[in-house]
Formats: sequence, C-alpha cells, structure tokens
Amino acid sequence: MNVMEVLANMIKPFLDGEKPPLHVGEVMNLWFYWTATEQTMRGEQVSHNIVEHPKLKEKLKEVIEDVHGPILRELSDFLHKEGIPIPDIPPDKPVGDFRHIPEGSKLSDEEVANLLSFNLVLGINYACRGMVEAVRPDVATMFAQFQMKKLTFAITLKELLVKEGWMKVPPSYVSTAAK
Repeated sequence: MNVMEVLANMIKPFLDGEKPPLHVGEVMNLWFYWTATEQTMRGEQVSHNIVEHPKLKEKLKEVIEDVHGPILRELSDFLHKEGIPIPDIPPDKPVGDFRHIPEGSKLSDEEVANLLSFNLVLGINYACRGMVEAVRPDVATMFAQFQMKKLTFAITLKELLVKEGWMKVPPSYVSTAAK
C-alpha cells in the first residue's frame, strides 16, 4: 500500500470543488468535538489561573493557544460554512492570579495535569472516531489533523508528568493462570 497514492485518491474527488452534503453522523461528530473542545478549553483557562508549577502553567498556555484554540476556530469556520448552527461561545476566562484559593477548594497541580492528560486521551480517541466514521475526505482529514495536534502535545505533557512524579500508572499484571 502506497500512502501517497491513498491520499491522492482520497483528495481527487474534491478537485472539481463539488462536495456532497455532510451526513448526520459527520455533523454530530463535528458538533460534539466543537462542544467538547470549547468546554475543555474553558477548564484549561481556569486551571491556568490556579496552578503554581511554572512548567505546567506553560503547558496550559500552550495547549490553549496552539491546540484547542486553533481547533475551535477551524471547527467554527467549517461548521459556519456548512450552515451548521453552533451556540454562542462564552467569553474567555480572565487571566489572573487566583493561587490564593484555599487548598481543598481547588484542584492541585497534579490533579490539573492528570485532568489535562485524560482530556487529551479522550480528544485523541474521539478524533479517531470522527475520522473513521467520516464519508467526506475533508472531514476525515480535519479529524486526523486534530488527532495529530493533540498527540504531539500529549507526548510533551507526558514528559512533564513523568518528571514530576504525577503520572498515573496502572499496577503491573502478572498472570497466575499459566502456573
């Protein structure tokens, strides 16, 4: 299988500018991904205001500006061009120093880092679903790009989780059935 040939064949039908309408599954996957991205980004904005670890603060800024912000804008533009209504986006959360919220009333840096990691895993998995369920190659390609953005960022976040001892690792499994 030649990957370049597969990609060329995927794009060929759209060279004439004709695109079939989105099917209901594509609309649902796109709309859900838009909603999940918007809500996730709001949580990241709040988290950016409360974390104390400087590298984690940088990672939150990076995921907002380089991953979720661009994804949200691209999805908004695409859905608008396709005539799919989306709800109004609430304003961004203000940037401030809210680190003096009492412990126990906010997530710890470790909890924020693991929530960010968990949300990335969900976003990567859901992008895969959107990609394989898409009929239109442009929709599949968009989901593939979202998946790669999140995957690329997740690799660098994992380094921070491991370095700080925040990584949640399941227990080892040793089968006793063979004994």
